[in-house]
This record gives sequence, structure tokens and C-alpha cells, in this order.
Amino acid sequence: MALLKKTLIIYASMSGNTEDIAKLIGKRLQEDEMDVTYEDMDACDSESLRKYDYILAGSYTWGDGDLPYEAEDFYEELSDADFTGKKIGCFGSGDHAYPKFCEAVDLLQGRFAETGADVFTDLLKIEGSPETDEAISECIQFAESFSAWCAKSGRVTMNAS
Repeated sequence: MALLKKTLIIYASMSGNTEDIAKLIGKRLQEDEMDVTYEDMDACDSESLRKYDYILAGSYTWGDGDLPYEAEDFYEELSDADFTGKKIGCFGSGDHAYPKFCEAVDLLQGRFAETGADVFTDLLKIEGSPETDEAISECIQFAESFSAWCAKSGRVTMNAS
């Protein structure tokens, strides 16, 4: 059996939507022998991310495209971080009623790119809660794509499905 790769999924979730997305992603990643840990973004600092092989960061978008307060300190701390070589993906929930749908996801992806991380170009943006079959499928497909992308580095063994 392959050594499990330590994977952190951090998220900011007020209503539970982004947490639900995180759990769907994590459940699928565990099938690919990833050892998944979940943490609230407001309880996480950039230094603690260094012990993980892979990182997924998720947030809901507040107002007209802002990061929620739970993500602000973490986001600011990333400006001084160096994650060169870390594989990182971003996801989140939002509401199309606002002008910048899921803008927090774009902000996180951009900030991680500035740290030198190897950032997954696919973004997962879910309207509200991942309750529909379509939304659940999008979450699972995102997790599968992220896992396959990580596997290209030779660090994850994929299970045959």
C-alpha cells in the first residue's frame, strides 16, 4: 500500500455551504489514499500548512466580492509566505445575485500563486449549498481532477475505480 499523502482542506464557512463542499472533496480524495485533515481558516496560519503535501483552500464570498472576515488574517499572512513546490487548489461557494460570483476563490488562487505555489488552475465555484446532484457531481469531479493533477507529480497512487 502507498504511503498516504497528507492533505489539508482549510475553509471559511458561515452557513455551512463551503464546509459541505470541503467534506465532499475530502471524502473523494480519501478514496485516492490521501490522508485528509480539515481546519477552519480562521484557526490556521501559513506556517502550519508546511507539514502537508497538498492543500485545498475554500471560502465563501462576502458582499460584492470580498473575502469574509474569517479569511482576512490568513489571506494577509500569505503575502509573506513561500510555498514554492506546494500543490494547492481553491474552491468556494457564492451567490449569483452578487456582481462578483465566488470572487474569494479567485483572490485565494491569486494569493497562493504569489507565494510560488504550484496552483491548480481549475477552480470550483458552487452556487449556495452543494445539495443538487449537479453540484455534488461538480465537487467530486473537482476532487478527482485535483487528485489526478497531484498524481502527475508522482506523489499519489491512484486507486483503480
